This record gives sequence, structure tokens and C-alpha cells, in this order.
Amino acid sequence: MALRPITAAYATLAIVLAGPALAAPTIKVHLNADIRSINPGVNRDDNTDAVVLHVVEGLVAYGEDSAVKPLLAEKIEVSPDGKSYTFTLRKGVKFHNGAELTSADVVWSWNRYMDPKTDWRCLSEFDGRGRAKVEAVTAPDPATVVFKLDQPSSLFLANIARTDCAMTAILHKDSLKADGSFDRPIGTGPYKFTEWKRGEFIRLSRNEAYASLPGAPDGYAGGKRPLVDEVRFMVIPDGATAKAALLRGDIDIVPDVANAEVKELKKDQRIGLSITQNMGLVGILLQTRDPLLGNVKLRQAIAAALDTEELVAQVTDGLGKRNNSIVPAMSSYYGAVQANGYKHDLAAAKKLLQEAGYKGEPLVMLANKRYPQSFDAAVVSQQMLQAAGINVQIEVLEWATQLDRYSKGNYQLQAFPYSARLDPALSFESVTGPKATQPRKVWDNPEAQALLDKSMVVSDKAERQKLFDELHQRFIAEVPMVMLYNGIDAGAYGKRVKGYKSSILSKPRLWEVTVAD
Repeated sequence: MALRPITAAYATLAIVLAGPALAAPTIKVHLNADIRSINPGVNRDDNTDAVVLHVVEGLVAYGEDSAVKPLLAEKIEVSPDGKSYTFTLRKGVKFHNGAELTSADVVWSWNRYMDPKTDWRCLSEFDGRGRAKVEAVTAPDPATVVFKLDQPSSLFLANIARTDCAMTAILHKDSLKADGSFDRPIGTGPYKFTEWKRGEFIRLSRNEAYASLPGAPDGYAGGKRPLVDEVRFMVIPDGATAKAALLRGDIDIVPDVANAEVKELKKDQRIGLSITQNMGLVGILLQTRDPLLGNVKLRQAIAAALDTEELVAQVTDGLGKRNNSIVPAMSSYYGAVQANGYKHDLAAAKKLLQEAGYKGEPLVMLANKRYPQSFDAAVVSQQMLQAAGINVQIEVLEWATQLDRYSKGNYQLQAFPYSARLDPALSFESVTGPKATQPRKVWDNPEAQALLDKSMVVSDKAERQKLFDELHQRFIAEVPMVMLYNGIDAGAYGKRVKGYKSSILSKPRLWEVTVAD
């Protein structure tokens, strides 16, 4: 396949990539769209999290095995009643401004997150709307923090470790301006925020005083030494342009290569590849409050019309495997029940359409080109649905616009990717909830919510398995979403890059990574 030349339309991009001489060693990493903010867990998306989590850290973090592990905390003790969590902080950890981390910083950060004016992504998980309310956070001494919950929650640590919550990052109070507004993240991470030139790049610099955990990298825990002077995240919306820049050596890493490119790149001696399946969700959302799609038989017809095995094969170029369950295929909770998904049956689909009283009314599916596999899923789905007599039109939006429509529940259908959740309860939680208060939720079913709530309390694996099995069966029957497959991370990098690996956490990680001069 011939590479697209850089035309006048990309002149500005070429200047940015070439730019002034950068101090070596510098890693340049591709972003397919600009970040939304530098405020951890606020006005965020997956790209935003990927950048910010190089700068900030939380008390705990997910390891590569999806277990929650200590990060800024050295030790965690849980009270017998499960309602009190005591964190002992690691010694010698400093913020980017040189101040030493203390329990007072944890309390200050938490109180800021819990202020509704902050607009933290995960406020509803802890303010009483979620499973357990954090009633108090205290600092009995400079190295100790105690969180008290109103009831036990088996997912408290999993929630504060979530990447979409910015790992509940601990910030220094100087991250705010004198008037209380956010300025820049002053965290404890391996890299420091240096510059954001909107639409072009974000520049991070090495934290020379970073206190790394020992050992090898382990998700967002483990060894996290910053081995280069600078990391530049380069905003290049066009995938072909990013690939050409990688092959020329103008950028070092493309963390999310289109599946169609993998076969070709494997043959190129200049390029290394790291491919892994992640725990993200890719599917077609169906708005159950829509006048047409509120009819469950129409939703079931859509599911029957889709050959999801063939769809996934086409969209992922054979790299992915169908998974119709919200439980990720890599989860220890994925079993025979979860493997029982939708059955492709055109005759059944047409019969259901008749029973639903569907008369060819147009249905609009939202899509975006920022995530190529998600866009391709919309195109292939449209073809399959039209073959069954379902009139689907695709509306292509900018990702920010689609995300806003998703958040407001303002759509009929949309091809949509969810970032990874590492516990099945959190995967279900990302799609389950009351639309009246959380319009972004896909599945509004009080009985399902009760099952999900129970899964967030019980710790016995066999009991949790039964709950996830029932949730799966209900989800398949009600079709608030046609789950397609778990995400695939195919990262490509120049051969001068050493140590880069794709992760089940589905984000580039630039610690413990270096480049040859």
C-alpha cells in the first residue's frame, strides 16, 4: 500500500514534527486527537487519561494482571466490617514542585474531588449515588489516611484506581490558582507537565526526583522510571499521516495502529509491533428511550440481523474475536454462559420486525473516524441491517460531539468504544444505571441494577459468578447494546525504541521506555 504524501494540507503538521532540534533523548508519541484538558478526571476522554496519568498518581493502581495494587500507598488495611480503609503512605515521595507527599495532600485532593464544582468524572461513585458513600477522610498523622464508608464495598479500591477517574490522583494544592481555579497538574508521576500547544502537541519532561517502585513495569504500578528527558504527544488526526511519520522516524510510537495496517507493518524491518487484547468494550448502543427502539422486539431484530462473528472478523482484520458479553473475554469471570451470545438469523430478524410493527422508519447511527474500528463497525452493521430490511443511516461526527451526544443520551444508535474496566462489575456499571439521573447509561433496569449492586458487595467468587451470569443473560435478552468484541491494542514503534509494550489497560505508557540517540 502506497503511503500518502504530505501535501500542503499537512504543511503545519510537518513543521511541528520537524520543529526545532529537540534535546535528546525525546520520545514522540502519536495522539489521534487532542486532549480535552489537563485537569485529572475532569473533562476527560481516553487520550486525556493517557497523557495525564504520566503526570499524576493515586494511592492504588491497576497492575497488568488487572489486580489493584499499592502505588502511593505502601500498605492498605481494611477493617473487619469492610467500612474503613487505612492507607500508609510511602516515604520519600515528592511532588513536582519538591514538596513531600503527606496525608494532608490526600485529604485536600479528596475534598476537592468531592466538591461538585470540580466536576470530577467519578463523583457519583462516592457521594451517595453510587454503591458506597465516603463519609469521612481523615489524616491521623502525616503518613496515614483513613477513608470511612457508610457500607462495605468490594469495589472501593477498584473504583479509586480507575483510569477514567484519573486514579483519584493526589495533587499538590499549588495545582490551583489563587482564585481556586485549576492551573496545571502538580503530581508525583514520572513526568511533569510542561507545555500544551492545542491541536499540535503536549510536552512532558522527566521528573528527576521520581520515587519509582522497584521491579519491572506492572500496569500503572511497578517500576515506572522516566528514562528519557522529554515525552511529546503529537496530535495527528489522520492515520495515514501518522504512519508515514512513523516510517520516516518523525515520530517514535503509534500506540493504536489500525488493524488493517498490522499485516503490512509486520513486514517492515524498521518497525516493531506490540499487540494485545484489552478489556475495553466495542459495540452498538441502542437508545431504549427512543420511540422506535423502546420496542424490545425491534432491538432483538437488530441483534438477530447482525452476524457479529463476521462483523468482528471484518472490522479487526481477523485479529479480534467476537464477544457479545459485557464481561471481557480475558476476565476470570468469562465462562460458558458469557460465550452464549447472539444468534445470527435473518428469518428471525424479519419476523421480529413484523411483530414490532416496524415499517422501514429511518434509524440514525452515530459514528466517528477517530476510532477506525468503531467507524468500520458502523459501516458493516449498516450493510447487515439493511439486508434485513432495517433502514439505518450513518451520521459521522467529531469525537467530542459524539461523546457529548452520548453523555446526554441524545441518539438512536451509535457505534461506541468504552475504555477498559478491569472488574466485570465495573464493566456492567459503565453501561447500567438510571437514565433519569445518568443519561449516558445504556441499560436502565432496576432488577439488573440490584444484581449489579450485590456484585459490588459480595467478595465470594462463586457467588459473584452467578450474579454476572444472570446479568449477561438479561443483557442478551433485552439488547440495550449489541456488544461486539473487546478492544485490540496494536502498537507500532521505530526500532530505536526500547521497552515499549501495549497493555490491557489500552493506553500508551512511556516509563521504562527509552530511545537510542
